Amino acid sequence: MGRLLIFGLGYTAGRIAEAMRTRGWQVAATGSAGDIAFADRPAVLAAIGEASHVLSSVPPDRATDGDPVLDTYGAALQGTQVFYLSSTGVYGDRAGAWVDEATPTIAQSGEGRRNARAEADLAWLGMGARVFRLPGIYGPGRSALDRVREGKARRIDLPDQVFSRVHVDDIASGVVAALTQGAPAGPYNLGDDLPCSGNAVTEHACRLLGLPLPPLESLEEARLSDMARGFYMENRRVANGKAKRVLGWQPQFPTYVEGLAALL
Repeated sequence: MGRLLIFGLGYTAGRIAEAMRTRGWQVAATGSAGDIAFADRPAVLAAIGEASHVLSSVPPDRATDGDPVLDTYGAALQGTQVFYLSSTGVYGDRAGAWVDEATPTIAQSGEGRRNARAEADLAWLGMGARVFRLPGIYGPGRSALDRVREGKARRIDLPDQVFSRVHVDDIASGVVAALTQGAPAGPYNLGDDLPCSGNAVTEHACRLLGLPLPPLESLEEARLSDMARGFYMENRRVANGKAKRVLGWQPQFPTYVEGLAALL
C-alpha cells in the first residue's frame, strides 16, 4: 500500500485521508488536525522522503499570493507523485459558458485581475501534478441546509448567474481514484452534473426544511464582503467529462437534490 503525505489537513483533505486509511494506506499530514508541523522542516522533509504520494490542499497565501508549499518545499517535491486541490476560480468569469480542462485559465490568458490560484495551479501542473479544480464545496455541516437553519442563507437577485458545486465525498472519491489508479498528470474538474444558481439550491433547502425563503436582495442591498461579492461576479458552468472518462469517476451526488437529501 502507499504512503500519503497531505499538506493542510482541512475539511476536504480530511475526507480524503479517511478514505485512504480505510484502503490500508499510511497517511501523515500537516495542519491543525495533522501530526506534523508545517514549520518543522526536518520532519516535513523526512515525511516527503517516505511518501509515495503527496497531496496539497493549501491555497495561496493571501498576504503574498505565493504558494506556501511550493515556496517552502517545492525543491524537495521534485520527482514525487504530487496532487493539488485547486479551484474552478482559475477559469474566471465566463458569462455562464461551459468550461473544461482545455479552457485557458486567467493566468494563461492574462484576462482580468491577477489570479494567484491560477498561478499556483500552473506551477503544480509544471511539476507534473494531478490538479483537481473544485467548484463550491458542500457536505456535512457546510451546506445550504445549515445556512437556512442558521438564518444565514441569502438570495441574490442575479437572474443569469450560475455556478457548479460538488459534494465533499465526491471530491474524495475522485482523488482516491487518481491516487490508486496512477492517473495521468494534468487538470481534472470535479463538479456535479447540474450547474445552477445559488438561489435554486437555497430555495430547495427551504422547501426540505419547511422554512420561509430569505428575501431576494440586490448585490448592493446584500452588503457582501469583497470575497463573497467576487464570488457572485463570476458566472460559469464546469464540465466534468474528463474525470469520468479518465478516472472512471461517477459522482454519488450528481446534483444538489441528491446531495441535500442525503445530508437531511
